[in-house]
This record gives sequence, C-alpha cells and structure tokens, in this order.
Amino acid sequence: MSGSIWMPPGAGPATLPAIPRQRTAPSWAERDPIDQLAARLDDFIAAAVHPDEIAALLESDGLSDDQIRERYGVRNSFALAEELYDRVERRYPEPEGPAHDPWQTGLLGCLLRGVVFALPGLGYVLGAPLLAGPKGDLGLPAGTIPLLAGALVGWTWNQGLAHRAYSWLSLGDRPAARRSLLLGAPAGALLGSLAALAAIGTASTGAIAFAAAQSCYLAAATALLVLGRERALLFALLPMAGGTILALVHPVPDEARVVLLLGSLAAVAILGLLEVAPGGNGPKGRGAVLDSRPPPRGRDQPRRGRRRPTTTGPRLTGSLPYALFGLGNGVLVLYAALGGASSAVALTLSMGPAEWFLHRFRSGGLAGLRSSSTARDFRRTTALTLVKCLTAYLVTLLALSLATAALWPHAPGVAGVRLAGLLLLGVVMWTGLLLQSFGAVLGAAVTCCVAAFAQTLALATHVGSPQWVGLTVYGTAAGVQAALVGVLLGRATAHR
Repeated sequence: MSGSIWMPPGAGPATLPAIPRQRTAPSWAERDPIDQLAARLDDFIAAAVHPDEIAALLESDGLSDDQIRERYGVRNSFALAEELYDRVERRYPEPEGPAHDPWQTGLLGCLLRGVVFALPGLGYVLGAPLLAGPKGDLGLPAGTIPLLAGALVGWTWNQGLAHRAYSWLSLGDRPAARRSLLLGAPAGALLGSLAALAAIGTASTGAIAFAAAQSCYLAAATALLVLGRERALLFALLPMAGGTILALVHPVPDEARVVLLLGSLAAVAILGLLEVAPGGNGPKGRGAVLDSRPPPRGRDQPRRGRRRPTTTGPRLTGSLPYALFGLGNGVLVLYAALGGASSAVALTLSMGPAEWFLHRFRSGGLAGLRSSSTARDFRRTTALTLVKCLTAYLVTLLALSLATAALWPHAPGVAGVRLAGLLLLGVVMWTGLLLQSFGAVLGAAVTCCVAAFAQTLALATHVGSPQWVGLTVYGTAAGVQAALVGVLLGRATAHR
C-alpha cells in the first residue's frame, strides 16, 4: 500500500528496537588519574622537549615516589613523566611579541670590563722599580714573590666574596650584600697583605708596600665590579694608566710613580667605600664579576630580581667552590705570565669577549629550547652553538695574543707549543666559566685546582720543559671540562 511501512507479522510498537542513547563523556572523577594530571599540566608538557623536564616539575611540586605509586600506579617520577610525555602531543606556541631572553647583553659593556680587568696590569709596569732586586729561589726578582703570594690570596678570597654578595642580591637583600662587601673586602685586603709579608724573603720594604697596595686595590675593585660600577673604576685608573704610558716613552722619577699609583688606589678605595657604606647608593646595575655569579634559577630567569629580604642567608660553604676556582685559575694564569707577560695580558683582555660569548651561548640555549621538537634536536643545536661560541672566543684570544706580543717590549714570540698552550688554557678558562654559569662550579673548581697542582709539582720536580708541561696540563684539563660540558649541556633541564 502506498504510503505505509511494512512490518512483520505480530510486530508492534513494543517490539521496535530502542534508539541507542548518546554516551556521555566520563566525569572528571571517573577519568584516569594520569589523564587528569596531563590535562592540568597540558601546556607545560606540550612544550617539554624531554621527559626529564616534566620529572623536574613533578619533584618541585613535592610529589614523592610513594605518592606517585599510590595515586598513579607507576614506580617513580621519571616513569610518570614518560607516561605524561607520551600522552600529550608536542606543540610549541609562539609567544606574543619577542621572546624574553635575559642573556642578551651588549658587546661594548663586555669589552669595557675586559679593559678594566687588564688595565691594572699597567700598574706593575709603573711600579717595576719597586720590585727590582736580586733573583730569589724561583729565578724571579725578590720583589715579585710577595706580590704573587698576595695576588693569589686576593683572587681566592675576592672570588668567594663576590659570589656571596651576588647570593644576597639573588635573595633580594641588598643591605646584606652591602654588609658582606663592607666586612669582607677589608678582610681580604688584610689577608693578602699578610700573605705578602709571610713571603717577604729578601724583598725590599717598597715591594711589600706595593703588594699591600695591590691587596687593597683587589678588595675595593671587587666591590665596585659586583655593584656594576665599571665606568667609575675605569676613570679611577686613568691617572695610573696615563703615567704608565708616559713612563714607556720618557723617564719618570720614582716619586712621581708612587704618587700616580697611590692616587689611583685612593680613588678606587674611596669609590668602593662610598658604594658599600651604610646609606650609600647600594648595589645597582648587573653584576660584573662573571667568575663569581651564582647559577641562574627558574625558567629563563637569572637569579636576580626584587624579592623580599629573608632572614635565612646563603651558606658560607656555598661560596667555597668559587674561591677555589679563583685560586686554580690564578695559578694557571700566573704560570702563563711566567712564560711571557704578553700571554697573561692577552688572557686578561679576552675575559671581556669571553663573557659576551658565554651570554651568546646561554641565549642560543634558550632559542634551542623553543625551536627543538626532540631531545636529539636540542642536543644537536646546543652542540653547534657551543662549537661556534668557543671557536669565536679562541679566534679572539689568538688575535689578542698576537697583538700583545707584537706591542709588548722584548716579548717572546707566540707560536708553536707556546701558542697551543695558550689556546688550551683559554679553553679551560672559558669552559670553566660556562660550567659555573650552569651551577656546576664544583667540577670546574676541582679540575682547575688539580691542574694547577699538577703543573706546580711538575715544575718543582723539573719534569720536562715548562712549555710542554703547560701544554700537557692545559690539554688534559680542557678535555675533562669539555666532557663535563657535554654531559651537562645535553640535558634540556639544565637550560631552564
């Protein structure tokens, strides 16, 4: 029949098949706990390039392995991180506007600090008559022995002091940073002077006075550099620098040399005191002693900023590795200076560009986190950035060493074994700074101190020529630190 629906015999409305109901999504409480956690942390998990980043977040939230086993049924935070990593699709949304990069810094400022680091070396040229005298046991003029002893103590103490001041700054307690410099800087000057006095030997009174003045300068300059007062330090050193240039082309009386040295020292000491004195300007600007900065903290943010002052201060022992790194580096640079003063000057001048290339690497690491979709891609990108920055630094060091050797009076030629040793020492110093910036200061300190001890022992026992000993020691230390850098920087979590 037209318009009717055929039905089998006996069929009626009661036998019609029921229309299936639409299934509702499970409620939040019914979902898998791991899915719930993945939904809650979706943005972070999607942007992670390795499960270790997720594991670090879980541990920072206070989840213990026992809690993870009870709530999610997996054995530990790493297993849970891998599960979350597999369940969430990778996506890397572009930030609105330019991405924040705290490691961007100007090249001019870094070059300025390199000049400030090297400029005090002119004081040794101006004060050379005070250090003259018969040679001592090490084959050096007697006046240089107390000078070296005071310098080593000063470098060690002031590296640790600078790190402690930066640690207070990272906690937002600026008055405490000022107090640490106000108390620590005079103590360092006193220790350096006592070390010079203990190594007096046959040195003259003038040499001891010069060594004590050096200790006072190192203490005051540390305070100024930590507080970002490089320009003020540069202006304070100009009288001494001008007198040195004049002394190179025209005889200068010893009395005038002393006046010029004391004038610059007094200016630096007064500026340092004004910065750290109670009620003074206090810390401002960014830090300048790269060797002593605490490692960065948090995601893409350096350990710096305005935080509420805390009564729980940084541990004194936390600054010890930085002090040891200063000692080890100081010994290695002194041995390079004994082989030729121009080499030490080149190394010192290169510290400005070294800082800039270090910032370029840190900036490249953040860019790698944003652009890499897998852990392998990130390691490849980071390794390429590392090679570029280190190569650029070594080219800069090579150019500086050739220039200083050409300009330095009676400087030995820089070539062959001497040049190879200098470049390997540059690798040691730059990779050491890099390890410190990632918080691996202990590895850098141990490597440099062991290298310094091995070179001292070899030279004291007359094992091989000084050049070949240096080449062997620097090469070994460079290889060890390169391995440490490779292990550390291959992990994406180290760059967060």
